[in-house]
Amino acid sequence: MTEVVSFQTALEMADLYKKRHLLLGNGFSIACDPSIFTYRSLYEQARETHFLAIPEAARMFEVFDTKDFEEVIRALEDAAKTLPVFEPAAQHTADKMHCQAGELKTALVRTIADNHPEIPNHIVDEKFWSCRQFLSHFLNASNDGRVYTVNYDLLLYWVTLHEDQPFSDPLSLTINDGFGRGGVGDFTDYVTWQGETSARDQRIHYLHGAIHLFDSGSELKKYTWRDKGVPILTQARLAMEHDMFPLFVAEGSSEQKLTKIKHSAYLYHSYKSFSAQMEQKDHALFIFGHSFSDNDNHVLRKISDGKVAHLFVSVQGSLDDENKRSFRERVNAVVRQRERNVPLVVTFFDAASANVWGSSV
Repeated sequence: MTEVVSFQTALEMADLYKKRHLLLGNGFSIACDPSIFTYRSLYEQARETHFLAIPEAARMFEVFDTKDFEEVIRALEDAAKTLPVFEPAAQHTADKMHCQAGELKTALVRTIADNHPEIPNHIVDEKFWSCRQFLSHFLNASNDGRVYTVNYDLLLYWVTLHEDQPFSDPLSLTINDGFGRGGVGDFTDYVTWQGETSARDQRIHYLHGAIHLFDSGSELKKYTWRDKGVPILTQARLAMEHDMFPLFVAEGSSEQKLTKIKHSAYLYHSYKSFSAQMEQKDHALFIFGHSFSDNDNHVLRKISDGKVAHLFVSVQGSLDDENKRSFRERVNAVVRQRERNVPLVVTFFDAASANVWGSSV
C-alpha cells in the first residue's frame, strides 16, 4: 500500500529543503468549481458548440494540423487580403474568409466565457481566503518560492489580488508576476511584461499563457479589472476586435506546445525559470491537480532531467484504488527517468487536506 500523507505533513517534510515551489494543473481550477472548469481543451469545446456555423473555418484546423485559434484566424485574414489580388472575381470568397475569421474570434471568447466566471464576485470570499493561505506556503518572503501554472484561467490572478480576511493577520504574499507600468508617468490602462532582465524577481509564471495576457506585437499586455473597472472577458472581446489575441498555448501535443512556447519571449522565460528551479538539489516541488499526462511532457521532462530532490504530488482519495493505477504509473515514470546519481523522492499528499478552496474541496 502506498502511503498518502496530509498536506501539513508534506510541508513539514519539505522543511528539509531550502525552497519549495508549486506547479498547478487543471485540478486546481476544477477544485474551485467542478461544474464550470473542465479538462477539455478550448478547441474541443468550441468544436462542439460554436463551429457548426463556420464549417470552412473549422476545417482549417485540420489543414494546418493545429488547435491554435490565432494561427487559423491569421491565415484566414491573410488569405482574405491576398486572394482578390490573384483572382479579382473571388472577392465574395475573400469576404467569406474575413467574416469567418471574425466569427472564430467570437467563438474563442465565447468558449472561454462558457466555462469561466465573468467577475471575481462570482466566487465567495471564503474560497479566495483559503486559496491565499495555501499559496502563502510557497509565495512568502522566507521561502522565496515560485508558483507555476499550466492553466490559462483567471483564478490564480484573482486570488493574488484578493484581500485577506478582515479578521485575521494579513498574509505576506510575494505576488510579482513580471508585469508593471514600465516607467514613471506611464498612465496606460494596462500593464506590460517588463522583459527577462526586469522580471528576474518574477514569482508567478503562466507556463501556457493566460486569458488576461495579450500579445500586441510590440509588447505583451496584461489587462486588469482594477485599471478599467471592466470585466477582463469583456476586455478580451475588445482586444480581439483590434487583432490582439490572448497568449495561451492551445496546441494538443507536448511537442506542439513547446514550439509555441519557444516563439514567445514571455512563455520561454517562464519555461526557463521552471527549468532553472528544477536544477536545484536543495529544492522541493509541490504539484497540485496535475494528471502527469503526456501532453505536458515538456514540463515533466524538466523534473526528470533536473536535480530537484523531492516531489510532493497531490492525489484525490486512496492511491490503491483501481482508477489511480495509471496515474501512479505516470508519476513513477518521471522518477525512473531520473539519473541514479541524482535521486528523486516522491511523496503523495491528500489533496483535500490542503484545503485549497476551503471546505468545498
